[in-house]
Amino acid sequence: MDHFADDLLTNDPRLRDLRVNVTFDRGVAHVTGAADSRAHLALLRDLLGRYEGVYAVWDRVAVAGREPVVLDLGCGDTLQQPGSLGIDWRPGRGVAVVADLAAGIPVRTNSVDRIFTVHVLEHLIDYLPLLDECHRVLRPDGVLHVLAPWWRHVNAVADPTHVRYFDPQTIKSICERRDAAYPWRPLHATCDGATVFADLAPARPGDDTPGPAFLARFFD
Repeated sequence: MDHFADDLLTNDPRLRDLRVNVTFDRGVAHVTGAADSRAHLALLRDLLGRYEGVYAVWDRVAVAGREPVVLDLGCGDTLQQPGSLGIDWRPGRGVAVVADLAAGIPVRTNSVDRIFTVHVLEHLIDYLPLLDECHRVLRPDGVLHVLAPWWRHVNAVADPTHVRYFDPQTIKSICERRDAAYPWRPLHATCDGATVFADLAPARPGDDTPGPAFLARFFD
């Protein structure tokens, strides 16, 4: 996969202004470096996500000289990326802010570029309010990264603190909620047989609602 990314960055003229490095770890494409615009980064994300075997695209890229603001919710002792702001309900090595996420995310509206919820949502009886909060604090071009155990894998039932089960169709239903005040648009969504991966973008008023043809790219 590393050779694929190198070829893409070298030969696609639309990406030559990107000064980034792409590595792969267990199906996740990790992008670091710098970009002149969000549009170039979004194009790279889309192209990487179309490659077979890529389950998610996690970037930490400075855009126009500004470093991204990244939240790691329910991080415990481990941050997904160095420099992220860890938020959890109890102290841990990766925790910078102790807060009950059921009461909201203690961050300003439209102030965050990336949010990680890695093996978090399956522990919440009702995680939709937290998704709404993620939508609120993300910038319009932000991304929410979701990882959760697939419902048919033993990891989904082995932990007695899991109260929710996930499938790619769960992500589809989240994106299809017509009554949602905070709608989501899928950037990537898949399952590797053990884990459900999803990268979601906050849809804004006036955005086109993802139709069946678009959703079929990920779910059908």
